[in-house]
Amino acid sequence: MTLPETLPDRVLLYGVTGSGKSTAALAIGARTGHPVTLVDELTWLPGWVPVEDSVQRELIGEVVAGERWLLDSAYGAWLDLVLPRVDLVVGLDYPRWLSLGRLVRRTVSGAITQEPRCNGNVESFRKVVDRSSIIRWHFQSFARKRDRMRAWAASPDGPQVLLFRHPRQLEAWIASLG
Repeated sequence: MTLPETLPDRVLLYGVTGSGKSTAALAIGARTGHPVTLVDELTWLPGWVPVEDSVQRELIGEVVAGERWLLDSAYGAWLDLVLPRVDLVVGLDYPRWLSLGRLVRRTVSGAITQEPRCNGNVESFRKVVDRSSIIRWHFQSFARKRDRMRAWAASPDGPQVLLFRHPRQLEAWIASLG
């Protein structure tokens, strides 16, 4: 994998739930000046109410119509808007134990501290175990997301894909960006 030292204009951070996409996007944006869009801010209203799908598509469409952006995720429902415009996919292809451990720590910590997340939402212990739990979502979506980013990396068509297998690799690359 050849690591670019400068970041292209349109970048997608992609990975499984809990892999650290938002944290990585903010670090990359701080290092490079790329405008960062945290997708959860556009897809969740207060009270963990999902933004209507058509509105999500419209909002993401506006972001990716721009000439310079960094998205911290891409939902399957609007990947068709992102992929034709993206120059680089940064895939966080970490082992399940790593991403799940991060997710559980973040979720439980949020339930304890009540620290606001996107749009003022807070975690609750009830939400940790109910049917819409983000931890449950991790198990439901892990294989699909991992397969998707690996397929992108293996394809000669489409954007360049960097797959990072460990956070240390990603951190070293971010530190090299100028």
